[in-house]
Amino acid sequence: MEKKWETEKQEIRKTVFKRRREANEQTLRANSRIICRKVIQTPAFQNASVLYVYMDCKGEVSVRPLLELAWKLGKKTAAPKVTGKGEMKYYYISSYRDVSPGYCDIPEPVTGEEAREEDALLLVPGVAFDRQLHRCGYGQGFYDRYLEKHPAHPTIALAFEFQMMERVPFSAHDRLPQMLITEKEVYVCHNG
Repeated sequence: MEKKWETEKQEIRKTVFKRRREANEQTLRANSRIICRKVIQTPAFQNASVLYVYMDCKGEVSVRPLLELAWKLGKKTAAPKVTGKGEMKYYYISSYRDVSPGYCDIPEPVTGEEAREEDALLLVPGVAFDRQLHRCGYGQGFYDRYLEKHPAHPTIALAFEFQMMERVPFSAHDRLPQMLITEKEVYVCHNG
């Protein structure tokens, strides 16, 4: 079953990557701003003193508006860095000067101070999602493993509507975000 799911996820990834490549860059930026405005309106963002972000690349929802507002509001921010085989940790950043291309050319922190807040609002990327908030990631499992070890984080996934699928295969070790925000909808997890 696991092998069948992985094949399905590979097909989903191919589909979404194609949609990203074909997407108009201006539309992606405009929709990213809409999604970020929705995130800003959530109590999770408003009440968070620390924000753990992903560093967007290759057509993902841009977190730049959230980072810039967080810095203006004096919220601490941290970004992930791949630190070993299958492991990811968060390190503080206070500007885009604090990151440079790292794992798979994804911007990673170059700062040395590890972020250890267990209640920081954590923004989750993904390749595709369904309405039950099942997530198809990039296949490395970094976020699932991190959230398994740090389950207290409130989590919000960000995606464009074209990343929504009818169904995304999932397994018991998958960690669902508590909320998923697209430019058109806000989905809330009802699975506990």
